[in-house]
Amino acid sequence: MTQTAGHPATQPPAFPMPRSCPFSPPAEYARLRESEPVSRAVLKVNGKPTWLVSTYEHMKRILGDSRVSANLKLPGYPLQVPVPEEMLQAVPLTFLSMDQPEHTVQRRLLAPEFSLRQMRALRPRIQEIVDQRIDAMLAEGGPVDLVTALALPVPSLVICELLGVPYEAHPQFEIWAGQIMNRDISDEERGRAHYELDQYVDQLVTAKETVPGDDMISRLIAANRAEPTVEHADIVSMARLMLVTGHETTANMIALGTLALLEHPDQLAAVQADPALMPRAVEELLRFFSISDSGTARVALEDIEIDGVTIRAGEGILPLNNSANHDESVFPDPDTLDIHREARSHLAFGYGIHQCIGQNLARIELEIVYDTLFKRIPGLKLATPMDELRFKDDAIVYGMYELPVTW
Repeated sequence: MTQTAGHPATQPPAFPMPRSCPFSPPAEYARLRESEPVSRAVLKVNGKPTWLVSTYEHMKRILGDSRVSANLKLPGYPLQVPVPEEMLQAVPLTFLSMDQPEHTVQRRLLAPEFSLRQMRALRPRIQEIVDQRIDAMLAEGGPVDLVTALALPVPSLVICELLGVPYEAHPQFEIWAGQIMNRDISDEERGRAHYELDQYVDQLVTAKETVPGDDMISRLIAANRAEPTVEHADIVSMARLMLVTGHETTANMIALGTLALLEHPDQLAAVQADPALMPRAVEELLRFFSISDSGTARVALEDIEIDGVTIRAGEGILPLNNSANHDESVFPDPDTLDIHREARSHLAFGYGIHQCIGQNLARIELEIVYDTLFKRIPGLKLATPMDELRFKDDAIVYGMYELPVTW
């Protein structure tokens, strides 16, 4: 990698950098935004160099630039989990890792399933699921682990019903998802998780090709038969992606957002007094945590100059949404949780053509969960001291392993 004379070379820091506290991004991010918004780093997972992009505007520029690629199989792509080259080349790309025009073809097939109208139609069913889980919590009595009692079951059940996946399988695919996203497990474990998940989803898609149901996978199959644009393997890949991302990220946000509101009683009191604030509260919590900090990794296809720095073709780039979403020039006093803030312009769902296709569903799930939980259990509180809680610092997607609560 090279830099212009205005940015002297120094020993690059290791990435990822630890968060300063569970509610804060790494302290180094503020320094980078101030003095080195396009900077070098070394990936802890493999010692390879990459670029970090830390400001809001620079992140948007990179993610909107056609000269960068999302293809994780390209040399120089900043992989954040240790994947042997033969395994990497064997794993099929999801549409998140595809460039134009393949990405557009698959996104157009999926987009109608995640329209705002379609997601709003799911509200009554999501509400029913949330109420059932809270009924079970109340029947059990505290303390309970909110992760296993509510945060995981709600998005898992919603995505299972949406895709047409038998819910009985959810414990297993939660294990697979956790293994795939964990930086610290062995290559063998991760490879086995990929293989077993692919086999499961392939069998499911194959069955629906013969006996369709009233579900997303069946509708994708039918739409593709009417106007063929993708192969069987592509539908398997899309279904696998929806299954994993459709519950993992939202589950983490349910737990983290609940904890943040409990630890900021003034903010919780405000949203309880005025439920109309809930959509703003959700956007602010998404911005505040930015749980998929480096989930929009890219690799340069051509030389790109940004902020006086030249990123050479073939070099990896990590736009940091947890830094961009704490950019003081866009979000004043960014480290303060403020549910009155207009935060919808955050980049927690990414930016550009790869922006999260499931964001409408995630927003609705979070609104319903937070609103219902604190209405039905207004005395909710932590059952474990804050400093004893375990956070997913070892995972690509930030979250919590458990959240013991009582009332």
